[in-house]
Amino acid sequence: MIPMTGQRRRSNLLTAAMLLFLLYALFPLLWLIVSATKTENDLFSTFGLGFGHRFALFSNIRQTLTYAHGEYLRWLANTVVYAATSAAGAACLATFAGYGFAKYAFRGRGVLLATVLGTIMVPVTALAIPTYFLFSKAGLVDTPWAVILPSLVSPFGFFLMWVYARDAVNDSILDAARIDGAGELAIFFRVSLRSLVPGFATVVLFTMVATWNNYFLPLIMLSNPKYFPITVGLAAWESQTAGGGGSNSALISMVVTGSLLSVIPLIIAFIFLQRYWQSGLSAGAVKE
Repeated sequence: MIPMTGQRRRSNLLTAAMLLFLLYALFPLLWLIVSATKTENDLFSTFGLGFGHRFALFSNIRQTLTYAHGEYLRWLANTVVYAATSAAGAACLATFAGYGFAKYAFRGRGVLLATVLGTIMVPVTALAIPTYFLFSKAGLVDTPWAVILPSLVSPFGFFLMWVYARDAVNDSILDAARIDGAGELAIFFRVSLRSLVPGFATVVLFTMVATWNNYFLPLIMLSNPKYFPITVGLAAWESQTAGGGGSNSALISMVVTGSLLSVIPLIIAFIFLQRYWQSGLSAGAVKE
Protein backbone atom coordinates (compact mmCIF):
# COMPACT_ATOMS: atom_id res chain seq x y z
CA MET A 1 0.00 0.00 0.00
CA ILE A 2 1.43 3.40 -1.04
CA PRO A 3 1.76 5.86 1.86
CA MET A 4 -0.31 9.04 1.73
CA THR A 5 2.85 11.16 1.53
CA GLY A 6 3.87 9.26 -1.60
CA GLN A 7 0.47 9.80 -3.15
CA ARG A 8 0.57 13.49 -2.30
CA ARG A 9 4.07 13.85 -3.76
CA ARG A 10 3.00 12.12 -6.97
CA SER A 11 -0.09 14.33 -7.17
CA ASN A 12 2.02 17.46 -6.75
CA LEU A 13 4.41 16.34 -9.49
CA LEU A 14 1.53 15.64 -11.87
CA THR A 15 -0.04 19.00 -11.08
CA ALA A 16 3.27 20.78 -11.73
CA ALA A 17 3.71 18.90 -15.01
CA MET A 18 0.20 19.86 -16.10
CA LEU A 19 0.83 23.52 -15.24
CA LEU A 20 4.06 23.51 -17.26
CA PHE A 21 2.28 21.94 -20.21
CA LEU A 22 -0.54 24.49 -19.89
CA LEU A 23 1.94 27.37 -19.91
CA TYR A 24 3.73 25.87 -22.90
CA ALA A 25 0.45 25.57 -24.81
CA LEU A 26 -0.92 28.99 -23.85
CA PHE A 27 2.24 31.06 -24.24
CA PRO A 28 1.97 31.52 -28.05
CA LEU A 29 -1.70 32.49 -27.72
CA LEU A 30 -0.96 34.94 -24.91
CA TRP A 31 1.84 36.48 -26.96
CA LEU A 32 -0.51 36.77 -29.94
CA ILE A 33 -3.23 38.47 -27.87
CA VAL A 34 -0.82 40.96 -26.31
CA SER A 35 0.99 41.67 -29.58
CA ALA A 36 -2.29 42.37 -31.40
CA THR A 37 -2.88 45.29 -29.01
CA LYS A 38 0.40 47.01 -29.93
CA THR A 39 1.31 49.48 -32.60
CA GLU A 40 3.99 48.67 -35.13
CA ASN A 41 6.65 50.52 -33.16
CA ASP A 42 5.66 48.87 -29.86
CA LEU A 43 5.96 45.41 -31.39
CA PHE A 44 9.72 45.84 -31.65
CA SER A 45 10.37 48.15 -28.70
CA THR A 46 8.53 46.39 -25.85
CA PHE A 47 8.87 43.01 -24.18
CA GLY A 48 6.92 40.18 -25.79
CA LEU A 49 4.26 39.86 -23.06
CA GLY A 50 4.39 43.54 -22.11
CA PHE A 51 1.70 45.88 -23.39
CA GLY A 52 2.66 48.82 -25.56
CA HIS A 53 2.32 52.52 -24.91
CA ARG A 54 -1.00 52.69 -26.78
CA PHE A 55 -3.85 50.16 -26.93
CA ALA A 56 -4.21 49.64 -30.67
CA LEU A 57 -6.24 46.44 -30.89
CA PHE A 58 -9.36 47.95 -32.46
CA SER A 59 -7.42 50.09 -34.91
CA ASN A 60 -5.36 47.03 -35.88
CA ILE A 61 -8.53 44.99 -36.44
CA ARG A 62 -10.09 47.75 -38.55
CA GLN A 63 -6.93 48.10 -40.61
CA THR A 64 -6.65 44.34 -41.10
CA LEU A 65 -10.25 43.94 -42.25
CA THR A 66 -10.22 46.92 -44.62
CA TYR A 67 -6.74 46.61 -46.15
CA ALA A 68 -6.74 46.10 -49.94
CA HIS A 69 -10.53 46.37 -50.17
CA GLY A 70 -11.18 43.69 -47.55
CA GLU A 71 -8.68 41.13 -48.81
CA TYR A 72 -8.50 39.47 -45.40
CA LEU A 73 -12.28 38.98 -45.26
CA ARG A 74 -12.17 37.23 -48.63
CA TRP A 75 -9.43 34.93 -47.37
CA LEU A 76 -11.42 34.27 -44.21
CA ALA A 77 -14.53 33.38 -46.24
CA ASN A 78 -12.44 31.05 -48.42
CA THR A 79 -11.03 29.34 -45.35
CA VAL A 80 -14.48 28.87 -43.83
CA VAL A 81 -15.74 27.28 -47.06
CA TYR A 82 -12.69 25.03 -47.40
CA ALA A 83 -12.75 23.93 -43.76
CA ALA A 84 -16.53 23.43 -43.44
CA THR A 85 -16.90 21.55 -46.72
CA SER A 86 -13.85 19.37 -46.12
CA ALA A 87 -14.80 18.62 -42.51
CA ALA A 88 -18.38 17.64 -43.34
CA GLY A 89 -17.38 15.55 -46.36
CA ALA A 90 -14.46 13.83 -44.63
CA ALA A 91 -16.56 13.04 -41.55
CA CYS A 92 -19.35 11.54 -43.68
CA LEU A 93 -16.96 9.39 -45.72
CA ALA A 94 -15.04 8.30 -42.62
CA THR A 95 -18.28 7.40 -40.82
CA PHE A 96 -19.63 5.33 -43.72
CA ALA A 97 -16.31 3.55 -44.26
CA GLY A 98 -15.50 3.04 -40.58
CA TYR A 99 -18.96 1.65 -39.84
CA GLY A 100 -18.84 -0.65 -42.86
CA PHE A 101 -15.43 -2.09 -41.96
CA ALA A 102 -16.42 -2.45 -38.30
CA LYS A 103 -19.79 -4.15 -38.72
CA TYR A 104 -19.65 -6.07 -41.99
CA ALA A 105 -17.50 -9.01 -43.04
CA PHE A 106 -16.49 -9.16 -46.70
CA ARG A 107 -13.69 -10.62 -48.78
CA GLY A 108 -10.48 -8.63 -48.71
CA ARG A 109 -11.47 -6.56 -45.69
CA GLY A 110 -8.20 -7.22 -43.89
CA VAL A 111 -6.06 -6.23 -46.87
CA LEU A 112 -8.06 -3.08 -47.54
CA LEU A 113 -7.99 -2.14 -43.87
CA ALA A 114 -4.22 -2.58 -43.66
CA THR A 115 -3.77 -0.55 -46.85
CA VAL A 116 -5.86 2.36 -45.62
CA LEU A 117 -4.25 2.34 -42.19
CA GLY A 118 -0.81 2.20 -43.82
CA THR A 119 -1.49 5.51 -45.54
CA ILE A 120 -1.60 7.16 -42.13
CA MET A 121 2.17 6.68 -41.95
CA VAL A 122 2.70 8.62 -45.20
CA PRO A 123 3.40 12.34 -44.56
CA VAL A 124 0.88 14.66 -46.16
CA THR A 125 3.66 16.77 -47.65
CA ALA A 126 4.97 13.73 -49.51
CA LEU A 127 1.65 13.46 -51.35
CA ALA A 128 1.35 17.15 -52.19
CA ILE A 129 3.45 17.10 -55.37
CA PRO A 130 1.81 13.96 -56.86
CA THR A 131 -1.56 15.46 -55.99
CA TYR A 132 -0.61 18.64 -57.82
CA PHE A 133 0.28 16.74 -61.01
CA LEU A 134 -2.95 14.73 -60.77
CA PHE A 135 -5.09 17.83 -60.37
CA SER A 136 -3.13 19.60 -63.09
CA LYS A 137 -4.08 16.84 -65.54
CA ALA A 138 -7.71 17.21 -64.45
CA GLY A 139 -7.62 20.99 -64.90
CA LEU A 140 -8.46 21.69 -61.26
CA VAL A 141 -5.31 23.56 -60.23
CA ASP A 142 -5.96 27.13 -59.02
CA THR A 143 -9.57 26.34 -58.16
CA PRO A 144 -11.21 25.78 -54.76
CA TRP A 145 -11.61 22.10 -55.60
CA ALA A 146 -7.84 21.70 -55.50
CA VAL A 147 -8.00 22.35 -51.75
CA ILE A 148 -11.34 20.72 -50.93
CA LEU A 149 -11.10 17.37 -52.73
CA PRO A 150 -7.79 16.18 -51.18
CA SER A 151 -9.13 17.08 -47.75
CA LEU A 152 -12.19 14.86 -48.14
CA VAL A 153 -10.12 11.71 -47.65
CA SER A 154 -8.96 11.30 -44.06
CA PRO A 155 -7.24 7.99 -43.25
CA PHE A 156 -6.97 9.02 -39.60
CA GLY A 157 -10.68 9.88 -39.53
CA PHE A 158 -11.46 6.47 -41.00
CA PHE A 159 -9.28 4.76 -38.39
CA LEU A 160 -10.94 6.69 -35.57
CA MET A 161 -14.47 5.86 -36.79
CA TRP A 162 -13.55 2.22 -37.35
CA VAL A 163 -12.30 1.88 -33.77
CA TYR A 164 -15.23 3.89 -32.38
CA ALA A 165 -17.94 2.03 -34.33
CA ARG A 166 -16.74 -1.38 -33.13
CA ASP A 167 -17.63 -0.54 -29.52
CA ALA A 168 -20.22 2.23 -29.83
CA VAL A 169 -22.72 0.25 -31.90
CA ASN A 170 -24.03 -2.86 -30.17
CA ASP A 171 -24.36 -5.86 -32.48
CA SER A 172 -27.43 -7.08 -30.60
CA ILE A 173 -29.22 -3.83 -31.47
CA LEU A 174 -28.42 -4.35 -35.13
CA ASP A 175 -29.66 -7.94 -35.00
CA ALA A 176 -32.89 -6.82 -33.33
CA ALA A 177 -33.46 -4.23 -36.05
CA ARG A 178 -32.88 -6.83 -38.77
CA ILE A 179 -35.36 -9.20 -37.11
CA ASP A 180 -37.90 -6.36 -37.19
CA GLY A 181 -37.38 -6.15 -40.95
CA ALA A 182 -35.32 -2.96 -41.16
CA GLY A 183 -32.97 -2.59 -44.11
CA GLU A 184 -29.29 -1.87 -43.72
CA LEU A 185 -29.60 1.81 -44.70
CA ALA A 186 -32.49 2.26 -42.30
CA ILE A 187 -30.49 0.58 -39.54
CA PHE A 188 -27.54 2.89 -40.17
CA PHE A 189 -29.47 6.17 -40.25
CA ARG A 190 -32.12 5.36 -37.61
CA VAL A 191 -30.17 3.20 -35.18
CA SER A 192 -26.40 3.37 -35.59
CA LEU A 193 -25.90 7.00 -36.49
CA ARG A 194 -26.97 8.28 -33.09
CA SER A 195 -24.28 6.21 -31.42
CA LEU A 196 -21.67 7.49 -33.88
CA VAL A 197 -22.34 11.20 -33.29
CA PRO A 198 -19.44 11.75 -30.83
CA GLY A 199 -16.97 10.11 -33.21
CA PHE A 200 -18.45 12.04 -36.14
CA ALA A 201 -18.03 15.32 -34.26
CA THR A 202 -14.43 14.43 -33.42
CA VAL A 203 -13.57 13.77 -37.07
CA VAL A 204 -15.30 17.02 -38.04
CA LEU A 205 -13.20 18.98 -35.56
CA PHE A 206 -9.89 17.30 -36.45
CA THR A 207 -10.46 17.73 -40.19
CA MET A 208 -11.62 21.30 -39.75
CA VAL A 209 -8.50 22.22 -37.77
CA ALA A 210 -6.24 20.43 -40.26
CA THR A 211 -7.84 22.15 -43.26
CA TRP A 212 -7.97 25.52 -41.51
CA ASN A 213 -4.26 25.37 -40.72
CA ASN A 214 -3.24 23.75 -44.00
CA TYR A 215 -0.54 25.78 -45.71
CA PHE A 216 1.56 23.66 -48.04
CA LEU A 217 -1.27 22.20 -50.16
CA PRO A 218 -3.00 25.52 -51.00
CA LEU A 219 0.42 27.11 -51.46
CA ILE A 220 1.30 24.83 -54.37
CA MET A 221 -2.27 24.51 -55.70
CA LEU A 222 -3.34 28.16 -55.76
CA SER A 223 -1.78 31.14 -57.49
CA ASN A 224 -4.77 33.50 -57.66
CA PRO A 225 -4.98 35.55 -54.41
CA LYS A 226 -8.79 35.55 -54.52
CA TYR A 227 -8.72 31.80 -53.72
CA PHE A 228 -6.14 32.02 -50.94
CA PRO A 229 -6.99 30.72 -47.45
CA ILE A 230 -5.84 32.69 -44.41
CA THR A 231 -2.59 30.75 -44.03
CA VAL A 232 -1.33 31.52 -47.52
CA GLY A 233 -2.73 35.05 -47.45
CA LEU A 234 -0.97 35.97 -44.22
CA ALA A 235 2.24 34.44 -45.55
CA ALA A 236 1.89 36.64 -48.64
CA TRP A 237 1.51 39.68 -46.38
CA GLU A 238 4.50 38.61 -44.29
CA SER A 239 6.64 38.31 -47.41
CA GLN A 240 5.98 42.00 -48.08
CA THR A 241 7.27 43.10 -44.68
CA ALA A 242 10.85 44.04 -43.93
CA GLY A 243 11.39 40.72 -42.14
CA GLY A 244 10.15 38.81 -45.18
CA GLY A 245 12.41 40.59 -47.61
CA GLY A 246 9.87 43.24 -48.62
CA SER A 247 9.60 46.92 -47.79
CA ASN A 248 6.11 47.33 -46.30
CA SER A 249 6.84 47.01 -42.60
CA ALA A 250 3.37 48.34 -41.68
CA LEU A 251 1.91 44.95 -42.60
CA ILE A 252 3.52 43.24 -39.61
CA SER A 253 0.80 44.47 -37.23
CA MET A 254 -1.88 43.21 -39.61
CA VAL A 255 -0.18 39.81 -39.87
CA VAL A 256 -0.22 39.48 -36.07
CA THR A 257 -3.81 40.72 -35.76
CA GLY A 258 -4.96 38.54 -38.64
CA SER A 259 -3.38 35.50 -36.98
CA LEU A 260 -5.31 36.24 -33.78
CA LEU A 261 -8.60 36.68 -35.63
CA SER A 262 -8.06 33.38 -37.45
CA VAL A 263 -7.99 31.49 -34.14
CA ILE A 264 -11.42 32.71 -32.99
CA PRO A 265 -13.55 30.58 -35.40
CA LEU A 266 -11.70 27.43 -34.31
CA ILE A 267 -12.40 28.22 -30.65
CA ILE A 268 -16.08 28.74 -31.45
CA ALA A 269 -16.19 25.45 -33.38
CA PHE A 270 -14.57 23.58 -30.50
CA ILE A 271 -17.03 25.05 -27.96
CA PHE A 272 -19.96 24.09 -30.19
CA LEU A 273 -18.78 20.55 -30.97
CA GLN A 274 -17.53 19.56 -27.51
CA ARG A 275 -21.10 19.15 -26.24
CA TYR A 276 -21.43 16.14 -28.53
CA TRP A 277 -18.52 14.39 -26.82
CA GLN A 278 -20.71 12.68 -24.28
CA SER A 279 -21.26 9.07 -23.41
CA GLY A 280 -24.60 7.38 -23.34
CA LEU A 281 -25.86 8.48 -26.73
CA SER A 282 -26.43 4.85 -27.66
CA ALA A 283 -29.49 4.89 -25.43
CA GLY A 284 -31.33 6.67 -28.22
CA ALA A 285 -30.74 3.78 -30.56
CA VAL A 286 -32.39 1.19 -28.30
CA LYS A 287 -35.84 0.20 -29.42
CA GLU A 288 -38.49 1.01 -26.82
